[in-house]
Parts: sequence; structure tokens; C-alpha cells
Amino acid sequence: MDRREFLKLSAAGAAAGSLPWRAAHASPGWRVFETTTRVEILKPRGVSRVWLPLPAVEATDWQKVIGNTWTGNAAKTQAMSDGKYGVGMLYAQWSEGEARPSVELTSRFATRDRAVNLAVPNPRAERLSASEHAFHTAATDLIPTDGIVRETALQIVKGAKSEVDKARAIYEWTVENTFRDPKTRGCGWGDIKSMLETNYLGGKCGDLNAMFVGLARSVGVAARDLYGIRVAPSAHGYKSLGANSDDISKAQHCRAEFFAQGYGWIPVDPADVRKVILEEPPGNLPPSHERVAAARKRLFGSWEMNWVAFNTGHDVALPNASGGPKLSYLMYPNGETGGERLDPLEPDAFKYTIRWREVGA
Repeated sequence: MDRREFLKLSAAGAAAGSLPWRAAHASPGWRVFETTTRVEILKPRGVSRVWLPLPAVEATDWQKVIGNTWTGNAAKTQAMSDGKYGVGMLYAQWSEGEARPSVELTSRFATRDRAVNLAVPNPRAERLSASEHAFHTAATDLIPTDGIVRETALQIVKGAKSEVDKARAIYEWTVENTFRDPKTRGCGWGDIKSMLETNYLGGKCGDLNAMFVGLARSVGVAARDLYGIRVAPSAHGYKSLGANSDDISKAQHCRAEFFAQGYGWIPVDPADVRKVILEEPPGNLPPSHERVAAARKRLFGSWEMNWVAFNTGHDVALPNASGGPKLSYLMYPNGETGGERLDPLEPDAFKYTIRWREVGA
């Protein structure tokens, strides 16, 4: 039986400018993108379930969710949330006996480049309440804020007074001391305590940006990870920082933000600086290279929005799951069959493709 529903998640946000990476590059307006995720469970046993991340970050001046549609042969499909973080997901369930469980999700959203002017405070900037600040400085299962994490952060921010100064010191330390490890599966899971204890500071975005978030939280700077996926090539010529084909099945990417009074949420991405160093042609660029220096400067305070944010959630419990651990994050399609969790990075029993296209402005 085919089912099709429509969910409209947010309305238009206010306009804002951006800081270009190149002086000659004009500030872009809104661009509308569409992603299509198709999932199949190849070896179903008993009841099968799938959880797909939805773009669910609230309307901002850099992202607007237009809506989601889905179709397939599931007995049940519905949009759900984890509750704590507002992690939006499409849940699909198939009855025992369905030979070829499949679902297709199409999401449409608008983005535009984002930047915060750190030279002048904004008297109208968002403020965090005491409870919001506590929420965004709390520990998670893999991001503790005590012990070696806090000890490391205190050394990094020594002498820094403001939230911006502390965050900048942590950002620069992360760029200087971590590295992108191409052997890391997926985006990494962000076990920063183990990274610091072993002094092995390699990983991918899920590790390196989690390091920034954990260090910041441990010294009282509100910070969070944002989990999403890249769409479209980089307009600034960075091959390593864009989707270079219409297939983005492996283009998941998390970013980070910190909060400073007088500025609001400020975008950063130290992990992408390390990605430029490792992957930007011809590869293994020195930190002094002009392309690395440009990325390092711009990725403290701005993002190129050829990327969509799904959510900011940690320790995600999948609703209706038969068992299994909480997820460090929901950025990949996840599934189970016969009561056993499927590996989102293993295609043998769990097949999915994600494609993108630009549909207007």
C-alpha cells in the first residue's frame, strides 16, 4: 500500500547578509534545494523499521524548511521527534512478511550563506535564559565536561575573558592539534574523552567538532553540534567542501556553534579546516597555504550554506526501536529488522541513496 503525507515544518525567517570568502563574490540570496532519500531493507526478517533524519532546525536567517513528502510500502509512516532536542525524523514500519521494504523521502528547504559580524555587538542579538545556557553547557554520554576535558580547556583559554575569546582559543587549538583521519568510519562518533586520554586526536567532523563543543561547554561557553548533509559544490572553489555529484549518500557533515552575549549563536567549523588541509587538491596542504588560511579565517564566524542542518541532538533514543543503544546523533538513515539494529554504514542489508538538486531561489 502506498502512503503519502506532507509536513510543513517552518515558515520564512528574517533576512541577513553574509561575508564572502572572496571580495569579488557577491552575497547570495536564498537558494532552494531538494534531497531525495531512498531506503531498502535487503534481507528483512520479521518486523522492519527505519528512522530517517528530517531537516528540523527551526526557521533561521540562514535556513528555512519548506516541507517533506514520502512514499513507499510501509504499513505505518509518520514524522516523529525525540522530544529532548527536537530531533525530527521520519519513522517507517513494515509488517512481518513484507519482502521488499522500501521508503522514499523528499525534503525541500532554502538556505543562504551565514556570517556573524564579530567586530560590533548587536543589541538585538538573541539572548539565552539561565535554563537554556545550562542545557547547552551540559555533558552528554560522549562529551563530558569534567576531568581531562575541563583540564585541557582551562589550559587553552588561560587569560581569555570573553566568550568569543575563549571560543576562538578553543577553535585555534582544535585546528592546530587535531587532524582528519581518513580511516575513521563515517563521520566518527565524538568520544572526546578517549581522544584526549589516548592523545590520539584524529577523526572526522563528528569527532573534531565535538571536541570544540565539549571543550567550550566545560568552561561555561554554550555550544552545540549541528548535524546535516552537504548539498551543491562550494561556490568558493573548495572541492573538499562541497557535493561534487548528485549522489550525496556519503556527504553527511556536522558543524558547530557557540553562543556569545551580544552576538547570539556563532557558526564555526574547525573540522572543515582540517579537511581542507588533508583533501584539498593536491592534498596534504601545509597550514600556511593560502587556501587553508582563508578557510581557517572564514570558518570562525561564517558558513557557506551548501549544506542543510538536520538537528542538534545527542544521545538520541529511536522511538519504537526493539532495543540497542542510543545514537550519538541522528545524521544517517538508521534501521532495524527482526529486532536487530542495522549498521547505517554497512550496505549489505541496509541500502540507501541520497540525491540532491537545486530547484529555485
